[in-house]
Formats: sequence, C-alpha cells, structure tokens
Amino acid sequence: MIYRVDILLFDKFETLDVFGPVEILGTVPDIFKLNFVSVNGGIVESSQNVRVDTNLYTNEKSKEKIFLVPGGIGTRENIQDNNFINLIKNFSSQSKYILSICTGAALLAKTGMLNGKRATTNKRAFNWVTEQGKDVLWIKEARWVRDNNIYTSSGVSAGIDMTLGFIADLLGKEKALEISQRIEYFWNENSNYDPFSKMYE
Repeated sequence: MIYRVDILLFDKFETLDVFGPVEILGTVPDIFKLNFVSVNGGIVESSQNVRVDTNLYTNEKSKEKIFLVPGGIGTRENIQDNNFINLIKNFSSQSKYILSICTGAALLAKTGMLNGKRATTNKRAFNWVTEQGKDVLWIKEARWVRDNNIYTSSGVSAGIDMTLGFIADLLGKEKALEISQRIEYFWNENSNYDPFSKMYE
C-alpha cells in the first residue's frame, strides 16, 4: 500500500510538529509520499521562520491518504476561520488516517470530528484546546492517543513518539524500532507515559 501524506501548513505552525513526523515517515519513501499543502499553496512560514513551499490540496480518489495537522501559535488565529476549519473537515473526510500534533487537536476538535472520541493535546495549552471541543473525551495523561483511525499527540516532540506508534500499528513494531535506531532517537513506546501532564496544572 502506498499513502500520500498531506501535511497541512499554515503561517506560524510549529516546526518540530511537522518535521519530527516528516523525518519518521520520510524513512519509508516507498510507502509514504510526503505532500506539503496549504490553503493557497506557495510559501508558508513557521513560528521559527522556516519557509516551506506548499501545494494546493487535490483529492486523488485513486490514492489512499493520510492527513497530518500540526500545532503552533498559528492555531490560535485559524481556530476562528470557519473556511479553514471546513477545509480541515473536508480533507480529513477524504483520508484513511488522521494524525495531529500538539494544538493541532484544537483544529480537529473545532470541526466536530473528535466528538465522542478519545484525544489528547499539548498539556501547556490543555485548557484552551479542550474548550474547542466540549464533546471530546479528552485524556490529559497521555503521550499520544489512538481512537480508530485518528491519532492525537501531546506537545511538540510527542509527535515523533506518536508517528513511531503509527508506524508500529501499520508496519509492525520492528519497523518502528528500526527507524528510531536509524535516527538515533529513544522512542517512548508507552503512549500512556506522560511526565508533562502535571507540570501545567
């Protein structure tokens, strides 16, 4: 199976939210075809002033798709943009798997797609994010959470652990461990282990 990975970028996205998972998925280019997308295409700039050239989204029905939604300070502005939220809902509905990192869960929650589902997010912004989805089953103590085809992770670097967990679910744990060793990263395999959950109470 080959997947097109649509990575949604917007101004002031968090760099590691994107490029942590991109590093993981990019090690398996025969399976994951990375595709940076944005609302208008063209250059999008992260909070750390990293500039990325993006494409317009296209719905190629012949391809299985994975939709990745990062967080970052830009989520605070985009949460009020109904057109942007509707695009996220549309892209998500066309994807086999949905992955969110950090406050990207706020954008997913705003669409209503997380209603009745378990999810987590950045603990530092936990109160703000959870306000965006009152009917979501928010889990505060979790590194990442899987509910069927939707994966949500805690803050920033947790996206790396979640993506390795996604690889383990899709391709087997041995593959996830192989990738973590290749990039010299100590993978936190326990999705429930979250030492940061009580730091911002």
